[in-house]
Amino acid sequence: MHSGMSPARGSGLNVSSGSWRGLETGWRSYRPERARRGGKCRDAQLLLSTQKLWRAPVLSPCRRCLGSYSAGRVDLSECAEGDVQEMTKDSAIKALLFDVFGTVVDWRGGVARHVGPFLSRRNMAVDATEFADAWRREYSPAMEEITSGRRSFVRLDVLHKENLVKVLRSFGIDIDSVTADELDELNLAWHRLDPWPDSVEGLLRLKRKFIIAPLSNGNIRLMVDMAKRAALPWDAILGAEVVRAYKPSPQVYADTTDILGFSPAEVCMVAAHNGDLAAARQCGLKTAFVLRPVEHGPGQQSDLRAEQSWDYEAADLNDLATQLGCPT
Repeated sequence: MHSGMSPARGSGLNVSSGSWRGLETGWRSYRPERARRGGKCRDAQLLLSTQKLWRAPVLSPCRRCLGSYSAGRVDLSECAEGDVQEMTKDSAIKALLFDVFGTVVDWRGGVARHVGPFLSRRNMAVDATEFADAWRREYSPAMEEITSGRRSFVRLDVLHKENLVKVLRSFGIDIDSVTADELDELNLAWHRLDPWPDSVEGLLRLKRKFIIAPLSNGNIRLMVDMAKRAALPWDAILGAEVVRAYKPSPQVYADTTDILGFSPAEVCMVAAHNGDLAAARQCGLKTAFVLRPVEHGPGQQSDLRAEQSWDYEAADLNDLATQLGCPT
């Protein structure tokens, strides 16, 4: 956000919907450069964000002067009473929900590590990361069959296994020569992914101030296995299997927020993927972009920058924790 933006619903502006147009009139008449830190205000509170990515003031007029303020007749910089306060925009956040594949864990490196021995035994001249990329490419099309309604919900382990069979065949492997146990073992690659170097420390810091949970397309067993192996300190396991839908369906974000017992404005979605954040914002959640420039390898071309003005933009989870005021 920037100083030219009007405040959004859910930003802490405690007014009725009928007053919204008048408040925007008052907002346009306000000049931030005229406000004085420590000044006095009888008719309204000026709440200034100190968070570096949100420069826009949030105006919260009192009931008595709401009419005057809505008409643009209150000059906040010249009032004689009251207080000018500062508030960071994270003060309303109670929970952080995390995309996991690519944001918290390195799916590409983990899958390549896991399938490498199988490919070697088969004497296949296939790079393990190439195999991992091919397997991942089947991820979104498989889920689209469910989000479109063409197929009933099944957990991600099922989709991963179906996709694995497709990929093995695409690399010329006779699927009948692969035992059921081998398929199951290969499919566990997604349960055994390694966290990014900053993930565990960053999550532990964030956990001290917020409820933290995955909002992933991964099923519960997958998320639990991954968390136990990688020491991911979740407070709860949430996501697709809990609500029986896949991101970016609005149901995933809305129902998960409801399960936690919070309003959308009290929850922040953390992801390395702009599309995930866009869907979360549409449902009223706050948003935090975490850069993962090698999720897809050194030649990555997507999600190399924040494509919208997200509430937060961080280099990694430790950086996000610092921005949110979490202790080290």
